[in-house]
Amino acid sequence: MSPTTIVKTTCPYCGVGCGISAEIEDAAGHRVRIAGDPEHPANFGRLCSKGAALADTVSLENRLLYPRIGGARADWDSALDLVAERFRAAIAEHGPDSVAFYVSGQLLTEDYYVANKLMKGFIGSANIDTNSRLCMSSAVVGYKRAFGADAVPCNYEDLELADLIVLVGSNAAWCHPVAFQRIRKAKERNPALKIVVVDPRRTASCDIADLHLPIQPGMDGLLFDGLLGHLAATGATDAAYITAYTEGFEAALAQARSAAPDIAATAANCGLAAADVGLLFDWFAATEKTVTVYSQGINQSSSGSDKCNAIINCHLATGRIGRPGMGPFSFTGQPNAMGGREVGGLANMLAAHMDLDNPAHVERVGRFWGSQRVADRQGLKALELFDAVAAGKIKAIWIVATNPVASMPDADRVRQALQACDFVVVSDCIADTDTTRLAHVLLPATGWSEKDGSVTNLERRISRQRALFAPSGEARHDWWIFSQVAQRLGFGEAFAYRSSAEIFREHAALSAFENDAGHGRRDFDLSGLAELSDPAYSDLQPLQWPVSAAGGTARLFGDGRFFTANGKAHFVPVSPRPPRHVPDANYPFTLNTGRLRDQWHTMTRTGLAAKLNTHQVEPCVEIHPDDAARLRLPAGAIAKLTSRWGGMLAKIAISAEQRPGSLFVPMHWTGVNSSHGRMGALVNPVVDPLSGQPESKQTPVAIESWPAGWHAVLLSRQALPLSDCEYRVEMRGDGFYRYQLAGGHTGRDWRVWSRHRLAANAAERLDRHWLEYSDPPSGDFRTALITEAGLQACLFVGAGPELPEPGWIATLFGKTALSRGERLSLLSGAPPAGEADIGRIVCSCFNVGEKTIRQAVRDRKLGNVAEIGACLGAGTGCGSCLPELKVFLAT
Repeated sequence: MSPTTIVKTTCPYCGVGCGISAEIEDAAGHRVRIAGDPEHPANFGRLCSKGAALADTVSLENRLLYPRIGGARADWDSALDLVAERFRAAIAEHGPDSVAFYVSGQLLTEDYYVANKLMKGFIGSANIDTNSRLCMSSAVVGYKRAFGADAVPCNYEDLELADLIVLVGSNAAWCHPVAFQRIRKAKERNPALKIVVVDPRRTASCDIADLHLPIQPGMDGLLFDGLLGHLAATGATDAAYITAYTEGFEAALAQARSAAPDIAATAANCGLAAADVGLLFDWFAATEKTVTVYSQGINQSSSGSDKCNAIINCHLATGRIGRPGMGPFSFTGQPNAMGGREVGGLANMLAAHMDLDNPAHVERVGRFWGSQRVADRQGLKALELFDAVAAGKIKAIWIVATNPVASMPDADRVRQALQACDFVVVSDCIADTDTTRLAHVLLPATGWSEKDGSVTNLERRISRQRALFAPSGEARHDWWIFSQVAQRLGFGEAFAYRSSAEIFREHAALSAFENDAGHGRRDFDLSGLAELSDPAYSDLQPLQWPVSAAGGTARLFGDGRFFTANGKAHFVPVSPRPPRHVPDANYPFTLNTGRLRDQWHTMTRTGLAAKLNTHQVEPCVEIHPDDAARLRLPAGAIAKLTSRWGGMLAKIAISAEQRPGSLFVPMHWTGVNSSHGRMGALVNPVVDPLSGQPESKQTPVAIESWPAGWHAVLLSRQALPLSDCEYRVEMRGDGFYRYQLAGGHTGRDWRVWSRHRLAANAAERLDRHWLEYSDPPSGDFRTALITEAGLQACLFVGAGPELPEPGWIATLFGKTALSRGERLSLLSGAPPAGEADIGRIVCSCFNVGEKTIRQAVRDRKLGNVAEIGACLGAGTGCGSCLPELKVFLAT
């Protein structure tokens, strides 16, 4: 028996940056056991449901394994030659700004570095932007304006040391689950710890909140202006700190008082109760150890940068920064958005936290890279970039590890732009996405489990992402692909990289280059790693930058020294602005968008893990009960949502946790796995004028019932072509595909349709059996196909959305033979006597279903979530289902 191989690596999902211990069971078969790394300081062994399911996502399903030109298989030389030729021709005829890269926070730092060096340093254009623009670019502006640098001052330990944590626009329970569990544990240890959630929705993060402020969408800046005025009025500001370490306080305070003169006015304009606002203000004023956590709910706004600075102003005014248990803490969404910021991966940045609009920085980077072509002005930010593609100004675009046709605002326009573009290159590990379908050239990149490099999490902690397996097929690392094109463009000497370690050393050396008092001290400094040997890089342990010879740095600004010209932090006067587009008679609702608990981005990875697809099986729209009743929108029916920019279809979920007048839609569905589920098609393309970040949380929309004549749920062992169904959502199950279907027209002959569709891919066998039930007057039809290999497919059709929850039926696909009782019960959707039906999955970590929980609570008289956990395991993994478990105790 061969010895076990254990590899320490880093999770590829959110910005928490959890350490993983991967036990490789079969490298050739991509079989691996995943566990949290108990020694990693980001998670100390804990994983969320997504991280725990990573072993189910490393198969070759839907992998891009070889280059393609025009859809046909090609060799690497032909594909790379073509990319270089088309980019060279565009640059020669139209100039460097006629080409662009659009990259991703999924890239490793080394990949990011090479891409940025090629575009900004040698092509000579700053037209390289990233999908991180969509989630954290406003936070960057806020930090830079206040501190003179994009530097997060806090770390996770501060969450455990605080006495007050304010979560603003952050559903950390679902979006950063492991960090949220640290907050939950901190509250258990310290019951005096106060938690406040500021969010239009009552999210899962409110489960541990002492106070929830359901703020009117977009009014967060006003709330924190009001807080600043209150701190000054009550003597809670730190005058000595303000004088010694900051500037601009009086101007910021005057503006805040003008916008929010008192608690009553602040509360009224924020749509909140004055007593609740007063309580938050009093707690903040009285609590020295305060951490304010903010995320996409703040950033994704046309005034997101100002909202960030309104929060930072309150911390500067009280001197609560740079010390344990306090500070303004931006929670980044992607696993390496921070690494992208380090290398200048955004169109308005230069590498190593230097600035494109600073001639000395441009000249310095040029000398270091040995290039006379370094871009000296900002490039096109994400929305501007795709506008330029639509206008024909961008002749060639290279999209890497992201799916803008699904994720960008005004996504239909992005699709149209790429369809009309002269030359589209896509590098990805996934073969079929909304964006790869539009590529002239596809380049196969390595995916997580094959990549080797580094990432930086949201507390500035650099960790290694190590390969578990060799690259699949002909896939190559992204840095290699960029380097090969660079060499074909004539920049070979600067891109002769042989390893990610070599790139990392150069990245670290650039951060240290002329980074001293004589040239101007910069925040991003990896000087202690600039001469890292290959073995030392291979063994690099997690640490926070800045990194000197003495080691990493846990917190910044504790000494009161900032990275501005005079070394003082800057208050920024904030004039609160409502969302650019507000609801009106035609579009009366405000659309909020975000993540689900068990899914990630466009589900190219999480969608492969069957256990992650059971919590929410199709696009949904959450609506308040009063709004649903007024518009006669029943739960489970399909709604049509429209905005000035596009539309989508989604199942109606009625929730009292939703603010009246607001709707919530998850972001994950695409044109590949749904017919009309792309949230991006709805979202307005308005951006923050400073950061370029879209206002994805506040789009005016209309909602109405979509007149479905029939609904269906279909389970099949084989993937099926179902393009004739107007409403279609596909999800991966354990050994089967699940389809949620609906159509507007009745009269379909379901017997003929099912025989044609369900048997299309089933092997021809003499023992093929059909079970069938039909009641034409009611619109009900049910059928199942069974062969000697077991259940092949089953279909349930009804006039309304009330159909069997196929939890028990799904288990039958794991059997090679069905019992007589199972066959007799199959069309009812309920198991025969003696067999369990666990129902809809609530706890993905341990596969615990709703019916199991209800029965245990009832039969065993369980009284709290700890008892549910002890009995069933539910809630004892990542903890994200704990709020839902409480619901079962109350019903």
